[in-house]
Amino acid sequence: MSQHRSVWLATSDAPAYPALAGDVTADVAVVGAGITGLTAALLIQRGGRRVVVVEAGRVGGGTTGHTTGKVTSQHSLIYRDLIERHGEARARLYAEANEQAIDVIARLAEETEADCRFERAPAYVYAETADQRGAVEAEHAAALRLGLPATLTTEFDLPVDIAVALRFDDQAHIHASRYTAALARAIVAGGGEVFEHSRAMGIEERRDEAVVHTEGGDIRAPQVVVATLLPFVDRGGFFARAQPGRSYGVAARLRGDAPAGMHISAGSPTRSTRPWVDGDRPGVIVVGESHPTGEGDQTPARWGELERWTREHLDVESFEYRWSSQDYVTVDGIPYVGRSPRMARTLVATGFRKWGLTNGTAAARMLADLVDGRDNPWLEAFDATRIGGAAAVKKLVEANVHVATRFVGDRIARLRPASVAHLEPGDGGVVDLDGHTVGAYRDPGGELHAVSVTCTHLGCTLRWNGAETSWDCPCHGSRFSYEGAVLDGPAVRPLERIDVDRGT
Repeated sequence: MSQHRSVWLATSDAPAYPALAGDVTADVAVVGAGITGLTAALLIQRGGRRVVVVEAGRVGGGTTGHTTGKVTSQHSLIYRDLIERHGEARARLYAEANEQAIDVIARLAEETEADCRFERAPAYVYAETADQRGAVEAEHAAALRLGLPATLTTEFDLPVDIAVALRFDDQAHIHASRYTAALARAIVAGGGEVFEHSRAMGIEERRDEAVVHTEGGDIRAPQVVVATLLPFVDRGGFFARAQPGRSYGVAARLRGDAPAGMHISAGSPTRSTRPWVDGDRPGVIVVGESHPTGEGDQTPARWGELERWTREHLDVESFEYRWSSQDYVTVDGIPYVGRSPRMARTLVATGFRKWGLTNGTAAARMLADLVDGRDNPWLEAFDATRIGGAAAVKKLVEANVHVATRFVGDRIARLRPASVAHLEPGDGGVVDLDGHTVGAYRDPGGELHAVSVTCTHLGCTLRWNGAETSWDCPCHGSRFSYEGAVLDGPAVRPLERIDVDRGT
């Protein structure tokens, strides 16, 4: 039976850091200890500034710790779309930023002596059918225009029948959690501080400083970097300009060698693979089954589909780990990086489109340049204050109409919930409990846990996620444990817990 845990977090050597207890000062406060926050903190520190990093959970324990581990500028079928939306110049900036991020990760892995298994490998996006071939060929033409290391091929090391594949050379994959652990150690060794289990609750900008308010104390600094997947302090309306989505992953041991390359299908359902080594035993990681957060069929069957596909194409000995992850996609396809709108001292990075290892590293370089007052050519494309063209505005309107529909429709649905008596052990859902609509979960031992189903971010009605035993917001992606604790922002406050009769 596979462990319900990320393969990277389960096999990481990350040291523990204390929680913030009291007030501290710094030259730059960094909120979020994933790849973006830690890389930015290390680069800023190397520029001569004292940094303090604060993390709500564990170092590298968020989306970075649940990634596929691909370090690549090959982001499925994206470059033709970026050229059509933004023009060739901005698409080239996106391509250059992500291609150079690979080398940054290689350099930092070596300099920090990270035991992260950084390995070069080709990355493929492949068409399985003739009607998908045209899209892959168009992507090849776009990639060549942008100077990317792309070739079309029918030679393929994944045992899947294909019409054609687009190959990017000199890409890489890593053990993500060991890499972020090494970054954190380097920050502390260089005089910085890292605090875990210290959720930031707000940022107050003053005339001569910014103050990050956390559960355990305040951090005062002239500048703040917010690297929290989606900014929890959001004067720029990022929650309305980026859409949350979840993906699922499995790690399998194989009886024979794993394919050496990294792969992602051009068609649906998406299947993304990369090799994985467990000790000296070969394996593979398979990711897919994506859906908008809080929507779709959120059950363990998602992992079952990935396992079925893996067994169909590879000689599986066992499945060792299963997990899921969350990221945001911006309305125009490029992350938002830079100074937060309507804030003078706060920098942000969000919307990495599930390619956070390279996009997050590129963002960190841009943020470090902003802190040091250096020009960065990529910021023109990634500008956090941009609105986008007509297509982006149209998509923004559609997304927010969808949110409004959810807000109203889900509240109407709450007026007619089923009885809590219908919940069997292991089940959860919105139910009636003594005349009140609540979110309830009956654990395998029969104990009932009940919470408010109103998201503490902006008041949307939460949905039950049976795969992760969590309460997920379909509006902006906040997630909570069945006991109400915040798992993912932008919410920072837990759900109200409802007292129940343990015998109910």
